Amino acid sequence: MLCYWGAPVREGFGLPDKVKHGKCGIRSMCPKSVEDMSAGRSFVGFIRDGKVSVLRLRDEDQDGKLKQLQLKKNDRIRSIVCGGAGAVLLANGGRVLIMDKSTVCRPLKGLENRQVIQIACGDQHSMALTKDGQLFIWGENSHGQLGLGKGEPSTLSPQPLKSLCGIPLAQISAGGDHSFVLSLSGVVFGWGKNSAGQLGLGDTTDRHVPTVVNGLNRKKTVSISCGGEHTATLSKGGTVFTFGSGGFGQLGHNSFKDEHHPRVVAELWGSKVSQVTCGRRHTLVSVSSSKLIYSFGCGMQGQLGNGEMIKKSVPFQVDLATECDHKYMIKKLIAGENHSFALFFKELGNESKPNPSRGILTLDDRMIDRWVSERDSWKVIKKDINTVFSSAASLNGSFLKTSCDEHYQTSVENCGLDFDLVKTSFAKLSENERLISEVVKVVQQKLLPSLNPNPTGVESLRLYLLLPELIRGLQEQQRTELTGALGSKILDLKPAARKVLETYWSKLPDDWLKNLVDLFQKESAMLIGRIAVEKLNWDIATYLPKCVRILQMAYQVCCSAHRDITKSDFIIHEVNGLLDVLQTTNEDINNNWQWFNLSGHINALVAQQNYYDTILKNLISLPCIFNLEAKCSYMKNRVLQNCLKLALRRTALLEDCFCQLRTVSQQHLGGCFLSVFYTEDMRKTDVNKRDFFLNVFQELCAPESQLLMYNDNKTLSWFPTKPSVEKEKYFLFGTLCGLAFNNNSVVNLPFPLALFKKLRNVKPSLEDLIEFSLVLGKSLRYILDYSDDVKEMELNFTISWDGTEVELDPAEPGKIVTNYNRTEFVDKYVDYILNKSVEEVFEEFKRGFFNACHRHLVEMFEPEELRGVLVGNEEYDWDILKQNTTYEGLFYAEHPTIISFWEVFDELTSNEKKAFLLFLTGFEKVPILGMSAVKMRVRPLFSFTQDHLPEALTCHALLELPIYQSKKILRAKVIEAINHKRGFWEE
Repeated sequence: MLCYWGAPVREGFGLPDKVKHGKCGIRSMCPKSVEDMSAGRSFVGFIRDGKVSVLRLRDEDQDGKLKQLQLKKNDRIRSIVCGGAGAVLLANGGRVLIMDKSTVCRPLKGLENRQVIQIACGDQHSMALTKDGQLFIWGENSHGQLGLGKGEPSTLSPQPLKSLCGIPLAQISAGGDHSFVLSLSGVVFGWGKNSAGQLGLGDTTDRHVPTVVNGLNRKKTVSISCGGEHTATLSKGGTVFTFGSGGFGQLGHNSFKDEHHPRVVAELWGSKVSQVTCGRRHTLVSVSSSKLIYSFGCGMQGQLGNGEMIKKSVPFQVDLATECDHKYMIKKLIAGENHSFALFFKELGNESKPNPSRGILTLDDRMIDRWVSERDSWKVIKKDINTVFSSAASLNGSFLKTSCDEHYQTSVENCGLDFDLVKTSFAKLSENERLISEVVKVVQQKLLPSLNPNPTGVESLRLYLLLPELIRGLQEQQRTELTGALGSKILDLKPAARKVLETYWSKLPDDWLKNLVDLFQKESAMLIGRIAVEKLNWDIATYLPKCVRILQMAYQVCCSAHRDITKSDFIIHEVNGLLDVLQTTNEDINNNWQWFNLSGHINALVAQQNYYDTILKNLISLPCIFNLEAKCSYMKNRVLQNCLKLALRRTALLEDCFCQLRTVSQQHLGGCFLSVFYTEDMRKTDVNKRDFFLNVFQELCAPESQLLMYNDNKTLSWFPTKPSVEKEKYFLFGTLCGLAFNNNSVVNLPFPLALFKKLRNVKPSLEDLIEFSLVLGKSLRYILDYSDDVKEMELNFTISWDGTEVELDPAEPGKIVTNYNRTEFVDKYVDYILNKSVEEVFEEFKRGFFNACHRHLVEMFEPEELRGVLVGNEEYDWDILKQNTTYEGLFYAEHPTIISFWEVFDELTSNEKKAFLLFLTGFEKVPILGMSAVKMRVRPLFSFTQDHLPEALTCHALLELPIYQSKKILRAKVIEAINHKRGFWEE
């Protein structure tokens, strides 16, 4: 049954059926086989048995006849949408035809090979949604209603709306000069004219590209409808929101004001509305449970069905015929410019054919089961695979978490996927080799190249969570190709989209996140392994850093989200082999330069060296794959291009070094090898450099230097709040620290971990303050853990530090510490001491530090590792030193002198053993890699007297030991040697 009301038209629209006149100007009839209809400004169209008839609605044509459109014999129309001046028709099979104002109907060029499932018309523009989720748009673009971007011209041919590529759309709608789409998870996008706020964005500025209507986020929107200058949406629970022009009351808010934000139609609250549709200046809603229709807005032509020619700003019940209540169910509401329609079907015995699916094709269990069992022909299966797996929208719309409607909560925090369903579905696909091979081909050739690096909505990012799970089950060659291609696409994402993806990663189930890491870790390891054994392959050299960058992204996500994935999961041990290959190549070139040059092999070897070096330089900025040994090896074996020479007096080390560093302060010293001369002898030796760092840092960090402040037990230092020396000295202090790092020198730098965190841009914590000031730190911890009312402590946000009284919250002086703000108090206390109070001084130190070393090398190391590289550790395992010692010349492990030496060594005090380590290596502490990194060599030192002291070459940890006549003499000479005046021993 068809009911209609509004402006006068030809009786019954010329349809062959008797018209019944009811109350309030409502007419009803029961035309046979009306499957669908639409009303626009100029036409009303009916579909009967797949054929279309149209009637002009303009005043001058009121007496016109219903005209059947001439279509091809096999064309059966399943949908019609009338716009401002014409109409768009959708035929079975997904073909689109357009009808202009002369009622001529023709196929729309540009969509011939597309299977369209939905169409929409505005006044002068149209939209079409295809089965694979692509949106095409054409027509007038005066207000950006095509969504193609500002300045884009109008077009008669359909254009793909690339900005929405990947968004799984559920519905499209077009208004006067604005457009809307709705995603499967209820996200609403609008664009075009916004003069009355009809886009719901809070303003009246036109939009030329699709824009998310944030006011409707998580409202479970299931339907949208656009009017002339207003818009209505329907939520799953039956709530109606309206916005835009309200001048005729068409928003239903009991006012005639415009609304720039979506607003609930309060009068319909609790009615569980099932349909909403907008006319040009009025709105219709239906409630299927009660079989009621409500209207509001412009009723000047009777289009509200209330018997009055007035405007209504609140919903008013339409007085339908009695038989509508009992025999029929509301099928569809249609609101035109001055007319309203309601299509009904009989509740029982309905023989009309169901509407064909209007949803995009998505992957589900039933489809996969059909493929796996091959119930369909291989040709049909291949076609479906191509449709689903070539479309980002189709895949992004698959596997949604429908339990508790969770996918409607999709946001930057929630991806909306059912991970268990994804896993079982892809596992089924992987069992069939022919199926999965076809899937891989489509993904590689069609899907990945089509991805948009700047997607409009977050739903498009689901694909980047789905594909790793698909790739994980592939054979090695297929996995390698797709992993690299996917990695490239992830890195192509714009920063905002990549940030959302990282958030999704941080919330993945543990096994999914582990699988993601494992996928890119294994791929990277395989590539590094190939590089170490193959000839030059620049394709791998280009491809490898992309995989590792994904690993680095995942590593940072795991660190910031505190996920239970260890650092070892990211380590690639093959890097150590690559470092060994590079070191061997360097040694071959250095040791055989002349021979290689004469034989003509040098060019190939240098090319290989450059190849390895280039790869490592690209990888070093992605340190998650390096274990500590590899990081230190790279630091030790890299080639420093320049030399910084310091000529110093032993009696004025700090004065001379500061003076000379000032002269080069404008230069970047990151690639400089430090060479130290003492004016007393002017010999350049590695002993000089190590001696210099030892003594200059002892002087710098001594209380007498006044550079630093110390904690209560004088074990750790920090920057002073009010420095008593000029700021430049902190720059030079930082420069010396950077030079020590750059030259692999362990120095005396008694700072808490907070310093090394700040150098790595990691925020210091309360634990760092506890390390520096145990009493203060534990007091703050006590405040956080206090079980009673903190107010009893009578604390406020005014503190005293380094002789200065400070307000931690200047906006509220004297603010009291309570249970509610104690975390804020502690955070601000820690921040003040470790950051704000020393900001100016630390920034000078940091500037000097990075002036003397490369930032990317520093960023290789975690804060704990950075401290270990610069300061060393105190894990003195003397047994390891003994086990790792090798002997040269006449010496061997059972030689009497060696036996006596180790007996003497074992009898030394703890401090004497540390002094021996300093004598041997030039460092007071153990290197970061532990005592195993100290490879002591012992060889005989031939002397004609028993007075000669043992000697050490610190750069090689080489001990030259005379053969003494007795253990007693050996003991005396060893002790004398290790207590020898620092900096004056012989090399």
